[in-house]
Amino acid sequence: MKPLILFSGPIMLTNLLQTSFQIVDSLWVGNILGAEALAAVNISTTILVTVLSFVLGLNNAALTILSQQYGRRDEKGLKSYLNAFIVVMTVMAVGFGILGYIFSAELLLLLGTPEAILDQAQIYLQISFLGMFFLFAYNFINTVLRALGDSKTPMRIVLIAVMLNAILAPVLMIIFDLGIVGAALATVASQGIAFLYSVYHSMRYKLIPFTYPTLPKFSEVSLILKLGIPAGLQMGVIAAGSAAILSVVTSFGGQTVAGFSAAQRLTSLITLPAMALGTAVNSMAGQNIGLNYWTRVKSIAKYAVVYNLSIMIAIAVIIMIFAEAGIRLFIQETEAVEFGAAYLRIVALCFPFLGINFVLNGIVRASGAMFQVLVLNIISFWVLRFPLTDIFSSWFGSIGIGMGMGASFILSSAFAYGYYRFGKWDKKVLFTE
Repeated sequence: MKPLILFSGPIMLTNLLQTSFQIVDSLWVGNILGAEALAAVNISTTILVTVLSFVLGLNNAALTILSQQYGRRDEKGLKSYLNAFIVVMTVMAVGFGILGYIFSAELLLLLGTPEAILDQAQIYLQISFLGMFFLFAYNFINTVLRALGDSKTPMRIVLIAVMLNAILAPVLMIIFDLGIVGAALATVASQGIAFLYSVYHSMRYKLIPFTYPTLPKFSEVSLILKLGIPAGLQMGVIAAGSAAILSVVTSFGGQTVAGFSAAQRLTSLITLPAMALGTAVNSMAGQNIGLNYWTRVKSIAKYAVVYNLSIMIAIAVIIMIFAEAGIRLFIQETEAVEFGAAYLRIVALCFPFLGINFVLNGIVRASGAMFQVLVLNIISFWVLRFPLTDIFSSWFGSIGIGMGMGASFILSSAFAYGYYRFGKWDKKVLFTE
């Protein structure tokens, strides 16, 4: 239990810092440049998050493959796959960057971007795509370090990026009078500097076994894509499922949407511990799978579930008491606050089950069973969460949204446990040598 707590703790803080990066950015843009600029940034960010889903997919593949190689003590294999990931990620970053820059206007129009903010959104998006390599590399280095058992260095790297962005954004927007261009440059520069620091730090202290880049083997690229594509599609399934659920929420009017949006902002913070545990067990289980220490893998799963339950139950109790106060941090309208608080109290009771999903899916993902986790996510969002939310809301009104969501958390955890207990994920073999 102690190693799990020590390893997952910095990941929780890193996730919190990542969230604060976006919040601080929005605060500066909104207060300095105004509502239209903030809207432009938010629309552009929607496109960038879609691209980032592919990055996260490859990062999940990297976490699994590299942690298993590290666990096997296969230094040659570790270096070879690390080289393959660097080449694949670089090609993807350059490709996405060029295509995104060229078709930025078309992408924004596809989302129905209003004419009034189209120019600002396009400038912000084009600069972001030019810095796409830093977005890819910045996230990838942190994933590699976690795969090798280091969760503290990524926390420091993200902290540097957050602090730089918080300083550079107002300087470039106000002192240099660059407006939204300054906001985009601040984000790219902060990620770029954090990436360069991470490379320097990793090489100086020999944290990552970098080698001179060479063309990877076909088998390595094939395995990376075999795991990375399903992992990337998981993010697409989640994003599409969330959009479908939002369509149910919008049918109840603006006050319900406002309350739901405020509750979702809090939920994104509340679920950080469970998400961090999912990442932690992926790395820890992957290393032990590489050594064929299956008893230890099962122990990691057991302790992680217990740790998750203790944290999420404590959070649920706090939410039950302070739900209304939390919602009022974002909105003040009485009707919206009442809905948001009621929704939050209902789903809070089911957060421990959501945490079980993160943990068990993280264990299964560590074996390389990415397609199976994709199927579990499809079941979770499209067979359970969206239909149940729609059905319960039609039966009980807006309060049924929370009831449907909560019920889906419970049933999803049952599916996750069912596959963990009876599935053949532990028969998955990634390396035959």
